[in-house]
Amino acid sequence: MNCRGVYSELGGAIIGPTVWAAMTEANSTAASMSELLDVTGRRLAELLGAEAGRVTSGAAAAIALGTAACMTRGDGAATERLPDTTGLPGEVILQRVQRPHYKYARLIWMTGARLRLVGSDDGTSPDDLEQALDPERVAAVFVPAHLDEQPGALPLREVAAVAHEHGIPTLVDAAFLNYPPGSMSRFTREGGDLVCFSAKYFYGPNTGGFVVGRSDLVEALAVLDFTGFESGPWAIFGRPFKLDLPTVVGTVLAVEEWLELDHEARWRSYAELVEELAAAVDGIAGVRAEPSFLTMVETLEPEPVNCLVLRIDPEEAGVSAAEVERTLDESNPRVAVHLHDDTLIVAVDTMLPGQCPHVCARLRAALT
Repeated sequence: MNCRGVYSELGGAIIGPTVWAAMTEANSTAASMSELLDVTGRRLAELLGAEAGRVTSGAAAAIALGTAACMTRGDGAATERLPDTTGLPGEVILQRVQRPHYKYARLIWMTGARLRLVGSDDGTSPDDLEQALDPERVAAVFVPAHLDEQPGALPLREVAAVAHEHGIPTLVDAAFLNYPPGSMSRFTREGGDLVCFSAKYFYGPNTGGFVVGRSDLVEALAVLDFTGFESGPWAIFGRPFKLDLPTVVGTVLAVEEWLELDHEARWRSYAELVEELAAAVDGIAGVRAEPSFLTMVETLEPEPVNCLVLRIDPEEAGVSAAEVERTLDESNPRVAVHLHDDTLIVAVDTMLPGQCPHVCARLRAALT
């Protein structure tokens, strides 16, 4: 049972029943994937107020495909040559101050692009960025949107303004930045030319994702995705990022449902599950329980509540946090939680309500 949160290695989130039913129905038919991706891309664009959109096999694939699209701009022969970037603008700009906090840069490298860091360890000025923007060499400026507020970093809006003056697009990683739902459209409004999202963060398929943004760049991405490899004239770069029909359908329907979901009720349901967990460990010596909010960057904040933090004094409790975590991991069914030193974090946003009694029982048994 997943009490850790939305992680690819744990299968993402549990797909919602309506989305799962639609994916099951889609699995009983066949369709032209090119046509399906075109139609669903238009729907994504409509939902998020963008010029165009396209489903991808996750946000990581969207970053790789987006990088390649910015370099090749629809040139099929160039997409076939990748990762050879000869004759192409082969550099992607990233702020140096953000690099230590961002591990997905390898998705840029795999296209053959060279990552060029600008600014200093302390921050980036508009001049630092502007001096690096040679359109003959630079394919895109890359923005990890969750690091917009990194001290010393230029936010997307400022980066895009400078980049656009030189005719260079911005490629944005907004993989998990989908709450509040209305904020998903802000990245294109702030100048994102290709914005990448992951479907698993809104109860969609673990292998689903999408891009929205400028129509010419989305069209360039479509040129190099998997659909034309067998039928088209070019053995294009994007063949490994194949999609199945149910994933495409499930991704778009999950976006629709996320935008219409009663999120206040969703947060209330999390708080109720946390209360149930807290009651199960109440009175256990050496255990201090605190409702909290585990963010997507794995920091803890007071609210809104989506987890229970258990701080364990091993001398008083007679058991360490590591021992409890191991016991839960070895139970059947396994219960996956976070372990940090003397602290356990039990997340509920990927736990079904019917699973809570079992988790409560296993947790209390492991602590006592």
